[in-house]
Amino acid sequence: MFAIAIDGPAGAGKSTIARKVAAELSIIYVDTGAMYRAIGAYAIRQGVDTKNAPAVAALLPEISLELTYSEELGQRIFLNGEDVSSEIRLPEMGMAASNVSAIPEVRAFLLEQQRGMAKRQSVIMDGRDIGTVVLPDAEVKIFLTASAEERARRRWKEFSEKGLPDTYEEILADVIRRDEQDMNRPIAPLKQADDAILLDSTALNFAETVEKVKEIIKERV
Repeated sequence: MFAIAIDGPAGAGKSTIARKVAAELSIIYVDTGAMYRAIGAYAIRQGVDTKNAPAVAALLPEISLELTYSEELGQRIFLNGEDVSSEIRLPEMGMAASNVSAIPEVRAFLLEQQRGMAKRQSVIMDGRDIGTVVLPDAEVKIFLTASAEERARRRWKEFSEKGLPDTYEEILADVIRRDEQDMNRPIAPLKQADDAILLDSTALNFAETVEKVKEIIKERV
């Protein structure tokens, strides 16, 4: 049994890479970003400002999260029994996730769940502070990044294919703003763990990045 931690900034492709690697290695993928997005989505539904820490913390007893996986549908996340997998991928949910993830009560709420998953089976987990806070003893730690411009280009391409109207310039501004917020928040800021391997995917395509990650894992497990 082993744990793989993949950290990095928004838009670096952590989730898609981790999901693919998990499938190829037949281990569990824990989408921590989806968990924060689901909490942000619930706050928005309740009309609560996602930066209002006391108000968001007060909602936590009302929230139940479940991650499931099937060959047909892939990984899905359920918020109080409702599949919100598509809703949480809307552009505004990214900043909502960043906001609620800076709230200590939210981090504590999810930390216990995430560590519990890693104790029960081999996992690959991605986020901002997996290697530094959530799974500091993970056998493999990778810091996956790419230039802000390349991350914005990838996200713009993804949004364009979905028919979303955001321009490249708007997405780049959002990426830069998100980086600034994630790196400078007082609670568990985004940073590379001392023992993490840096993997810059700016010049790599998806398949090449997956292979690089698998190489790093095989060297250490």
